[in-house]
Formats: sequence, structure tokens, C-alpha cells
Amino acid sequence: MRIVTWNLWWRFGPWQARQKAILTALRELRPDVVGLQEVWAADGENLAEWLAGELGLHCAWAASPAPERWRRRIGDPTVDIGNAVLSRWPVVDRDMLPLPAPADTDDGRLALYARLAGPGHDIPFFTTHFTSAVHASAVRCRQVAALAEFVGRHRGGTSFPPVVTGDLNAWPDSDEIRLLGGYKTAPAVPRQVLLDAWEYADPAAPSATWDAANPYVARTHEPSVRIDYIHVGPPGPGGLGHVRDVRRACDGPVDGVWPSDHAAVVADLAAPDGT
Repeated sequence: MRIVTWNLWWRFGPWQARQKAILTALRELRPDVVGLQEVWAADGENLAEWLAGELGLHCAWAASPAPERWRRRIGDPTVDIGNAVLSRWPVVDRDMLPLPAPADTDDGRLALYARLAGPGHDIPFFTTHFTSAVHASAVRCRQVAALAEFVGRHRGGTSFPPVVTGDLNAWPDSDEIRLLGGYKTAPAVPRQVLLDAWEYADPAAPSATWDAANPYVARTHEPSVRIDYIHVGPPGPGGLGHVRDVRRACDGPVDGVWPSDHAAVVADLAAPDGT
């Protein structure tokens, strides 16, 4: 089962050209489930729904409850932003959690849950987008605590481990990533462990998903770092859901167009049907 997480950079930059490049990149990956962040909707159109239709996948979408700051950045009061899940299997349940943030920096970040009717086992799948300010580690720790409780409420009733994807805007050795994992410090929810899929990666493989090789990133003069993640609970019976492979993807131009300012992360998990 192939899992992808990808931040699509909303409607920044040459978004119409990027939209085609995003579709091409996802089509080449052939994912089973995709967690998407910074997805736009406007004028009756929804990028996630369009991608799902083109790829033959099911779709769950959740709009930000407070998109005003985003809209001011591009000068368009009509465009929504949110998270989405695209899935080869039907979405049988869903929920949305607004993430906590101080009032002066709250820009409506959220977590989206979708329960997927996979073959043999339901899959509890989550995608999220944390606060981006470099100095806001303490805020992201609060968001981790809220997300962990959200996962704890929805992960039950299946042997398949929860899968948590997203742009966490946090370095791998940060307090918030350690807290989310729960295996390098006490977990935010007692006994709940979420393994960073990158632990299974080739140590020599390129890992930065915020990469100065990308021209959209280069102009920020920020260091290259991995800030996008797939976390998976401990495997179920017989190794159900264990990470077989993980890598960076969508990390170059498509027909001359960089699809996003983020690279994607791809993980192959042992699937509910044993494949």
C-alpha cells in the first residue's frame, strides 16, 4: 500500500501550471492514499476533488475554519484553503480538528481524519498542517498534543495501525517530533507510539522536503531540512502496516515547472490484503 504526503503550496506562484504538474507527479507515483495540505477551493472548484477525479480516487476535504490570513497574502477573499485525503478505498467516516494556536498567529491550521474501507481492515488515516513560524516549537507541541488525542479517539476498531501524514514544519530532532513519536520522550497520549517512517529510509538518500534546490525555497534563504512526515503506529498482527520502503518524491520540475515548494514523502506499507 503506497502512502504519499504532500503540501501543494495553495495558490501561490504559477498555480495553474503547477496544478498540471501536481497531477502528472501523482499519476506517476500511483498512490493508494494521499494526505494533502494547502489545498485550494474556489468558485465551485476544489483541487483535491479534481485530482481525485483524474486519478480515480475517493476524496475527503476539510476547509480551514479561519482562512482570512491566507487570503490576505494573495489578495483574494474568495479562495479557501484546507487539507484533503485521496484514497483508493471508500471513506466511511471522517472528522476535523482545528489545531490550537495563539490568537495573534492563528491561521486556521487543522487535522483531518478519514477512515478508509481497505480490503480486510479499515485504515485510520490522518493528515495535518502545523504552524510554520520557526520560533513556534511550543505552539507545535500543543498541536501535537491535540493531534495525538485526536488519533487516540479514532484509531480503534481495526488491527491496522494509524497513519499520520503532514507538513509538521518541524525538524526531525525537535521537541514536537519527539513528542509525536512517543519513543524518544513520553508520548502525548500514554502508550501511543507513532513511528517516523523515515527511520526505515536509506541513510544516504536525500531527505529534505524543504530544499534549497527548489527555486521557491531558495528565495527564502532558509536551510534545507525534512519537515514533512509519515508516521505509522506499531505494526498489527503479522506485520500489518509495517514500513517496507520510504523515500522523497516530487522533488524536481515537471515539464519545466516545479509542482510545489515542498517535496513529497512516499512510504510503502504492508497492505491489509497482505501485499
